[in-house]
Amino acid sequence: MRAVGVTEFGGPEALHVVDVPPEPLGPGQVRLRVTAATVNPTDTYARNGTYAQRDPVKQFPYVPGMDAAGTLAEIGPDVQTDLRVGDRVMAVVLPSGAHGGYREDLVVPARSVARSPENAGDAEASTLPMNGLTARLALDLMALQPGQVLAVTGAAGAFGGYVIQLAKHEGLTVVADASEADEQLVRELGADVVVRRGDDVAERIRERFPQGVDGLADGSVQNELVLPAVADGGTVTTVRGYEGNGERGLRVHPVLIRSYAEEQEKLDGLRALAEQGVLTLRVARTFPAEQGAEAHRLLEGGGIRGRLVITF
Repeated sequence: MRAVGVTEFGGPEALHVVDVPPEPLGPGQVRLRVTAATVNPTDTYARNGTYAQRDPVKQFPYVPGMDAAGTLAEIGPDVQTDLRVGDRVMAVVLPSGAHGGYREDLVVPARSVARSPENAGDAEASTLPMNGLTARLALDLMALQPGQVLAVTGAAGAFGGYVIQLAKHEGLTVVADASEADEQLVRELGADVVVRRGDDVAERIRERFPQGVDGLADGSVQNELVLPAVADGGTVTTVRGYEGNGERGLRVHPVLIRSYAEEQEKLDGLRALAEQGVLTLRVARTFPAEQGAEAHRLLEGGGIRGRLVITF
């Protein structure tokens, strides 16, 4: 079975097509024939070895990838599902060793899988699970109420875009950051107020909301730099494990997708919102498996809007 992975850690050039055996199918699991796998920033850390120290497998090849879409190929024992072999599906993946989204044969827990949106191709569907569930988790942790104000940094990115759209759907007022080039995009995603991105974004948010915002989703990983934007006692979600500085009663929640990796109902809810047009699935470009290294090279170069997708 083909996969895109590394046999030694390194830069984008280390990524190439590798041959991996089919994964065994156990109880509670399903097998996917993957046709599309989204390239996310976290995948670059799997490729360069940053995450290897916490991986229990510790053997090559390493195959990155936290999102996949394709066709349901096989259903294991003890699976209760209305999905059928042949259905178009999408899945969130917790990669480890050769088990990652960048492989054409993939076994995952049945509860990590949902139908793909009917109005989306496999490349588009593959962009939803990981970033969509992370956005869903961030909003669930903050538990803001309709009418409250949410700030979003990294708003033009996949996580930030989904947070904006989900928040607006749930009645929140959204202030988001953007570069001049991305301002129109962020407004189209639904932001009520757009401020210029940068190290002083907290100050810019306070200029528009002097009392501070009720919550903040920090997709730009600015951590302590953005905390001053939040009102005393407010709530913050972070995407790289930052837990706050303990000041002003702020409640800081790192969002870890592992906790939502088998929340099938939530993933299916995102599918429904995509079909309704609430969520926008953005693909910047697709690459055949043989060009996976180029996808990583472009991603690390920055400035990509929408997701890069590897196809099989």
